[in-house]
Amino acid sequence: MFISKMALPRRTFLRGMGVSLALPLLDAMVPAATALASTAAKPVRRLGFVYIPNGAVMQSWQPAGDGKMTELSRTLSPLAPFQDQVVVPIGLSQKQAEALGDGNGEHSRAGTVWLSGVHPKETEGADVRNGITADQIAAQHIGGDTPLTSLELAMEQTYLIGNCDNGYSCVYTNSISWRTATTPNPHETNPRIVFQRMFGDGGTPEQRLAQLQEDRSILDWVTQDISQLQKRRGAADRNSVGEYLDSVREIERRIQVAERQHGESVLELPDRPIGVPEDYDAHAKLMFDLLAVAFKADITRVFVFTLGKEQTNRAYPELGVNAAHHAVSHHQHDPLKFEQGAKVNQYHIGLTAHFLDKLKSTPDGDGNLLDHSLVLHGGGISDANEHSHIDLPLVMIGGAGGVKGGRVLRHSKDTPMNNLLVAMLQRAGVPAEKFGDATGSLPLEPLGGV
Repeated sequence: MFISKMALPRRTFLRGMGVSLALPLLDAMVPAATALASTAAKPVRRLGFVYIPNGAVMQSWQPAGDGKMTELSRTLSPLAPFQDQVVVPIGLSQKQAEALGDGNGEHSRAGTVWLSGVHPKETEGADVRNGITADQIAAQHIGGDTPLTSLELAMEQTYLIGNCDNGYSCVYTNSISWRTATTPNPHETNPRIVFQRMFGDGGTPEQRLAQLQEDRSILDWVTQDISQLQKRRGAADRNSVGEYLDSVREIERRIQVAERQHGESVLELPDRPIGVPEDYDAHAKLMFDLLAVAFKADITRVFVFTLGKEQTNRAYPELGVNAAHHAVSHHQHDPLKFEQGAKVNQYHIGLTAHFLDKLKSTPDGDGNLLDHSLVLHGGGISDANEHSHIDLPLVMIGGAGGVKGGRVLRHSKDTPMNNLLVAMLQRAGVPAEKFGDATGSLPLEPLGGV
């Protein structure tokens, strides 16, 4: 490590083509007074959540044994290059996704509850209610320094309205990320729009700064105007306007961060996507590539990415699966459907492995990005034939906070999945104790003899 008398600020940015981009963590960001030969820059921690729809073929998903993992299962085999950083938690459940007297609607509840552990309100109207999700708890604590506190991406349209599933609003199907109990986050499917959110529309640095200043003046006017409006409205309206103002303040925060980024050096940016690729594989990998850049450049430290909506009828002919995924998932113990479902599950794991490879190959502080991240891949249904939310398909990869991998961790099926989410938040530096139906924090320390 090269040590000089001066260190770069942690928030050092590169500028080019009218956009600003944060530098990844460099040794030069360690103050000279404290930098020693054995000292690397202290990295930030990152969290990602990748969601799969329609459950999984569990006998192909879960490895054998408990404790040290000697061999990955068939479905998880694409994770072999990262096996020493893989944790497979078995037995974790999201019981709040069960009917609990509300009847059918298993698919709507599956995705909505996956990161909240809160039973959603059954409604077809606008009065939706869930709970704040783990990604947004993380975003509030570790995302404030970044241009985007979190990113929410999807592979399928998320703008359906009305009743999507036995009396449940389509809002529950559209989003697995909730900023508040009544505010789901929209998910973006177009990589071009994701690129623009990350890097802007281009132009010269001066034009970019002028646009930021113009945006700021508009926000100042809006905030002042709404403050006057608030004084003449009832409690319900004030709550609605308050949530709107929260959104305005988030935009304002992003402008402030972007203004701090204005101006140091030149960077060659990734190519701007032209839109949504027709090919699913190309689309998914492009979205993952954008997420890898977002982590590398510290544009965001938190994301959720849904590889398909619950009840998706996407087929995978490239895998030899010509039937709709939802139909395949209701296997009725048909060996052919088990085989097709396992192929889809393994393929989805392979897409996440593509992303993990990007992280592992990117130096970060005293290791790489994967060493300082935790990525949870899984879904809110286990056996789709039974619409079960017990013993969910889950796998966690990464080393943030000192998590030790290469392990299978078996638990009682009464153990809330939220206990794992609490543990992940804590390992990312978020002071979480309980949320949703969590009863504590899942121990992630090495088991005795492992």
